[in-house]
Amino acid sequence: MDSIRPDVLDFYLTLGTKVIDESHDQDTTDLDKCIVYIRDSASNQETSRFQILATGALGGRFDHEAGNLNVLYRYPDTRIVLLSDDCLIQLLPKTHLHEIHIHSSLEGPHCGLIPIGTPSAKTTTSGLKWDLSNTEMRFGGLISTSNLVNEEKITVESDSDLLWTISIKKTGLPVENNTP
Repeated sequence: MDSIRPDVLDFYLTLGTKVIDESHDQDTTDLDKCIVYIRDSASNQETSRFQILATGALGGRFDHEAGNLNVLYRYPDTRIVLLSDDCLIQLLPKTHLHEIHIHSSLEGPHCGLIPIGTPSAKTTTSGLKWDLSNTEMRFGGLISTSNLVNEEKITVESDSDLLWTISIKKTGLPVENNTP
């Protein structure tokens, strides 16, 4: 909240929005603070089923985007999806085989799998135009970008956490913007 414009803050206050000022904590991002607030507000049983959609977490300054990507890694047990006008991004933890069901009227066909932090010695996929078979991926080497969804169900298994990204289709519907 340290960078919120006064007119935007006033707008939300007049709507009765509860505002929690955590600007004294400069070691975590606003998204990180939101995730902690949500998790702390629920019981342990509920947090295992959380799915959080974060809009506005992409498309700005790269350091903010990188901080928001880092949040995905900080909470691998919570499904957090970062949504922009163009794509969505989520973490696929290495802990299990992932089945991703594609909603082709809303997403795709462009997609990617990106290992950030730790290289992947073995990644295997199905349902993509260019499937991977025990493929090594790392920064400075191969990363799977500009791949294409080929089926309604994608499977991903890796020995490393990966970021999954897929393009979002434009619906053609006008969006009303009521915020300042």
